[in-house]
Amino acid sequence: MHNYNTVQGHLTLKEYGRNVQKLVDHLLTIEDKEERNRKAQTMVDMMKLINPAAKETTESNQKLWDDLHIISGFKLDIEGPFPTPSREILEKKPQRVPYSANDITFKHFGKNIELLVDKAITLEDAEEKEAAIIHIGKLMKTFFYSYNKDVMEDHVVYTNIRKLSNNQLEIDMEKVKAGDLFEPQKKDKRNIRNQSTAGNTPGDRPKRNNNANGSNGNNRRNNFKRKRN
Repeated sequence: MHNYNTVQGHLTLKEYGRNVQKLVDHLLTIEDKEERNRKAQTMVDMMKLINPAAKETTESNQKLWDDLHIISGFKLDIEGPFPTPSREILEKKPQRVPYSANDITFKHFGKNIELLVDKAITLEDAEEKEAAIIHIGKLMKTFFYSYNKDVMEDHVVYTNIRKLSNNQLEIDMEKVKAGDLFEPQKKDKRNIRNQSTAGNTPGDRPKRNNNANGSNGNNRRNNFKRKRN
């Protein structure tokens, strides 16, 4: 009768396999403690061979000894180089990571935009406040263009800034539109490249010198005729 894994005992750590489990179970039956310590060291050396690419460090060695105790069900009484791990510590569940409960008005802009708006409200110098609003507008358009190919109008950006600031941030929109102050830098560079290539048409491309190609072809045919003659 075949001894299938489905009818055998539970594997504590499956990455080490059935044979390691059986050898550890055999360690528990050894009565002499000194012999048990020697066999435990040999057992750890065998466990290293399962993952030979792993670097040998203090942490990796301690993990192997801890795994040896875990496989034995914490029943192995040996004097190893590391203290015996506690079952309670290993079975202790990690603490839940608290999620941020902050409400974000425009999630596609993120929380940092709101923090920048709050900072801009506190600025007293008019020029600094205007520069901060322009910077925020550029960031909003940058975030928008990163996932959307549509054009975001300046008045939409300004409306969002006003909403985030509770109407505490103001700027002359005529000045913004005249200087494209809300346009991000990447978009400006793209426009410059488009303008530099706007005047190029297919007719402006250099034409092939058909005469030169034709004369070369005629020369080759004449040389071929002379060789045949």
